[in-house]
Amino acid sequence: MKAVVVDEFNRIENIGIKDVPEPSLSPGMARVRIQAAAVGFVDGLKVQGLYQTKDPLPFTPGTEFAGVVDQVADGVTLVPGTAVIGMARNGGLAEYICLPATDLMAAPQGLSPEMGASFFANYLTGLYALRYRAKLQAGDILLVLGAAGGVGIAAVQIGKLLGARVIAAASSEEKRQFALKHGADAAVDYTSADWRDQLKDLTAGHGPDVIYDPVGGEVSLQAFRSIAWNGRHLVVGFAAGTIPALPFNLPLLKGGALLGVDLAQIGRREPAVRDEAMRQLFAWLRDGELVPVVGRVFPFAEFRAAFTAMTTRAALGKMVVRIGA
Repeated sequence: MKAVVVDEFNRIENIGIKDVPEPSLSPGMARVRIQAAAVGFVDGLKVQGLYQTKDPLPFTPGTEFAGVVDQVADGVTLVPGTAVIGMARNGGLAEYICLPATDLMAAPQGLSPEMGASFFANYLTGLYALRYRAKLQAGDILLVLGAAGGVGIAAVQIGKLLGARVIAAASSEEKRQFALKHGADAAVDYTSADWRDQLKDLTAGHGPDVIYDPVGGEVSLQAFRSIAWNGRHLVVGFAAGTIPALPFNLPLLKGGALLGVDLAQIGRREPAVRDEAMRQLFAWLRDGELVPVVGRVFPFAEFRAAFTAMTTRAALGKMVVRIGA
């Protein structure tokens, strides 16, 4: 089979597609013929060896995928031919992947492979963070930083479904219009010197009750300075490339709370919560209340372009690589 293979940590332009053996089944596992895989910020860091943990070399990047069950081990109840979505530590940018059957979920009817590949991490993170960590309530003001990226736009949509008033923060007019198109009530330019004044006006001086923050850097500190009394700041990631240092007097003065959100640990530490959240997400999908946002779709041979697009300031939504029919 063909797979993207990282033999040594490197820039994406130096990584290629190679012929490798098809993965073999072990007890409890299923093999999936991958139709589409998503490319996220973490994948870009892993390829370069810049992520907080390093995958053993060689490895195939790609944590999110959608496809069709090809084979199953004895005793596995999944039926070959079932459309599934899944997450793995790596291996998504390949024609086939083997993983524990318990890590796969049957895809709701009508969910395209591109949507399926864009769905799992972003939307589970959004619902887990907003409902279970921040306890977002109907009527709360939600500020989403980096609102036009894959992680941010999912939070915009879920925040609206939970009844919040959503303010999207993004760095270009195109991105702000993108967020408004997908449900945000208002938008601010967080690269503007007076963006906190804009936020103050939009919230009538109240400030955001919840901040959803996959960005990091200086904008995170400025956002926290505008948080409402008893506000909750969700730390989701650091797309800006720097981890901010928050002065401890700010949570004291604001009565605010910093809440970490690590998707990789939800299934292991809170499996019941993860399953409940996925049931809610699937219900929204079935009812047509939630339509996952797909960014650009690239052919497998052009996977490098997907990584490059993901890192540009012009990226809208999640980048997806189409692998098979």
